[in-house]
Amino acid sequence: MEQQQQPNKFVKWIKNSSAARMIMIGFLSLILMIPLMYIEGLIHERSYRQKSVVNEIGKQWGNEVVVYGPILKVPYKVFTETIITDKKTKKVTTETIERIKYGYFFPNKLDINSAINPEEKKRGIYTTAVFNSKIDINGSFDSIDFSKLEIKQENILWNKSKVLLKTTNVKGVNSVLSININDKKLGLSSANSNRHQDNGYYTLETDKFSLNELQKNTKSLKFRLDFDVRGSKEVRFIPIGKETTAQITSSWKTAKFMGEFLPFNPDKINDNGFDAKWKILDVNRPFSQQHFNGLPHLNEFDFGVNFKIPVDEYQKSERSAKYGFLVIVLTFLVFFLIQTISKINMHPFQYLMIGLALLMFYTLLVSISEHSNFLKAYAIASISVISLITIYAKNILKSIKFMLLIGVSLTVLYAFIFIIIQLESYALLVGSVGLFLILATVMFVSRKIDWSNS
Repeated sequence: MEQQQQPNKFVKWIKNSSAARMIMIGFLSLILMIPLMYIEGLIHERSYRQKSVVNEIGKQWGNEVVVYGPILKVPYKVFTETIITDKKTKKVTTETIERIKYGYFFPNKLDINSAINPEEKKRGIYTTAVFNSKIDINGSFDSIDFSKLEIKQENILWNKSKVLLKTTNVKGVNSVLSININDKKLGLSSANSNRHQDNGYYTLETDKFSLNELQKNTKSLKFRLDFDVRGSKEVRFIPIGKETTAQITSSWKTAKFMGEFLPFNPDKINDNGFDAKWKILDVNRPFSQQHFNGLPHLNEFDFGVNFKIPVDEYQKSERSAKYGFLVIVLTFLVFFLIQTISKINMHPFQYLMIGLALLMFYTLLVSISEHSNFLKAYAIASISVISLITIYAKNILKSIKFMLLIGVSLTVLYAFIFIIIQLESYALLVGSVGLFLILATVMFVSRKIDWSNS
């Protein structure tokens, strides 16, 4: 008989004890964290898939466009002496070894004008931005000075000079590349097709030409370079001119200016797109106009425009999923308080169904946001889940008053989470204040509950 009474006492304790219900709710909340982690993994997977498709479209159309140049390249001779001792005769001789090195000279004046015509490309449910751009580069080389190296004039190979241009995107170039220097047209061709050996750049060079011939009537070398290129994601330039001016115009309305330098004109954004202007002097960046030990990697000093479509649905979905545990616990807490106050019994299975319904919100949010904007997806998913749980609560709690309380509580909770997701700078402040108000409300509602008899 004693063995038959023990289960009855245990079941009675589970049904009537607030402590037992609290333990059960805590256990279910922890169990529901497992599918919540799977949902977060699903969001990561979909986000990775979206990035893969965007990168694939970019590779086929043309990747980002970064322009580094034009740069004047002048070879010169250096001599080193090596002492050689004959092993048999012990005779000592001196051998002079000649090597060719290169001096690289940046323009004194560099003026860049770029008109960009963007468009959207779709593959399945994913969309990215690509563009056609027309880039005009003008400027001049005014000072070509080897005095720092104390090189004799006869050791400078002026007649083997070249002009080179570095860019990350040659696949998208759709016009014949040439540069006009003092009215002499010189073609540019690929001299280095392996971008991984040159910090991600392709190098385009002219044929050899005589610098002295081009400087017969003037010391200045004026150049002009025009080309059309297709690309995606962004357009960037490196300000190698002693004075660099740039202007980028486009009809794209969601562009983001990026890099070390921002446009100086306050009216850069308009109803038709943007018209951004830059002016950068040599004193604004820490590198010289002449280099004799190879070209430096200067991407950290670039500037330009990003044309990515602002796709943040996955990021917002991921942020909302991080609040999943909070939503589950607070929803269970509302049901627990109603159950304690009204003395209505709820089975653990009913709590489990409510928790699973809350998890369905995130799968609905991710799937709908892939075909619509985040606001609409959030509204549809939250209304669906709130309606489902509210109707379910009506059948459990047998009261219109409690059903409305559940509906209002969930509506406030999901609205609170949505506001936090939209905020960036004030997310922590609003979240802290909101949680404080929720705690105060729970303390106020539960202040008259006699826990000793529960």
